[in-house]
Amino acid sequence: MTDDDEADLWRKDLTGAIELWIDVGQPDEKLIRKACNRAEQVVVYCYGGRVAEMWYAQNSSQFARQENLSIFNLPGAATQSLAKLAQRTMNLQCTIQDGQVWLSDGNESVQVERVTLKEAGK
Repeated sequence: MTDDDEADLWRKDLTGAIELWIDVGQPDEKLIRKACNRAEQVVVYCYGGRVAEMWYAQNSSQFARQENLSIFNLPGAATQSLAKLAQRTMNLQCTIQDGQVWLSDGNESVQVERVTLKEAGK
């Protein structure tokens, strides 16, 4: 999605300081450490079932040192269902209520419940 040393998505203030850094997947631990030094808040959304769990387990001790880091896992069943919604031309609706996310293409709906692996400040 982006260069290796940039966020997949970020929010900057008017001075250009990074308020929120978001990465998707299983980024390198060094990149996450660098992001935590550059941004007020860093969020990683990982996915991939067992691969994501192994990635987190291998890096959890380094992640624990980062106070401004949150990591969420998107369960394999949900990401596979989301992949089925993907089309060349698509129109998705998103509903967020009480911490639950629903994505729909008008015919099919997918509920995505993120699993918290690490919360910032903890």
